[in-house]
Amino acid sequence: MRVEFITFLRREVYRFLVLYKQTIIPALISSLLYIIVFGTTLGTRISSINGIPYINYIIPGLAMMSVINQAYQNSASSIMQGKYLKFIEDILVAPLSGFEISLGYIIGGALRGLICGLGILFICLFLTDLKIQNFVLTIFYLLTVSWTFSAFGVIIGIYAKSWDEIGTFTNFVFMPLTFLGGVFYSIDMLPPLWRNISYINPIYWMISGLRYSTIGLEENANLISLFICFGFSCIFTFIATWMFKTGYKIKS
Repeated sequence: MRVEFITFLRREVYRFLVLYKQTIIPALISSLLYIIVFGTTLGTRISSINGIPYINYIIPGLAMMSVINQAYQNSASSIMQGKYLKFIEDILVAPLSGFEISLGYIIGGALRGLICGLGILFICLFLTDLKIQNFVLTIFYLLTVSWTFSAFGVIIGIYAKSWDEIGTFTNFVFMPLTFLGGVFYSIDMLPPLWRNISYINPIYWMISGLRYSTIGLEENANLISLFICFGFSCIFTFIATWMFKTGYKIKS
């Protein structure tokens, strides 16, 4: 790899590692609060789902929810900050290709999401009786989903004209899709109509895949989850790279 790309990538990684009290710790605490509150309150009413203790059932969904938000926020906010503080032009004139610039932003966000997801699962290994069934597949799901939404964050960061537009996707798109993706319940509990609607939610398949790799529960075909995670990561990476190569909305 070229020195220029490594330098840029190092900046993106250090950006969130130095501010870990704002980027990593809050994500872990909020997820653990969800686990404690919902795991203890609903756990007394729903002892298990498909033979899995309720508190263990919701852990993969909460980990995936954190991965999605943190990966997206990292890349989107980094680009928006560059546009707001007027140093995005310095990056564009640096000896970096459009692919390298997009890759630097994506890897930075993907690492932040991966660290948060792994951190949540690691802590839950001690707080609950969770046992990860397939560690390699778990890493794959966490990484590909983190990569997907980091790339999507690059796209929105380039397209957005204000910080409010970035927050809109978190509050009005990701949050509803995540909660409707079966974080706290099995879609088998839903009426047929709503169950079929859930099947078109890609985040449902991402959570389902992670649930299979961690607790070994295959609610639907795992191959579909693999295809959706990998497919979306490729599509969003291609779009983000194209936007940087063409200078879409960032070059006058």
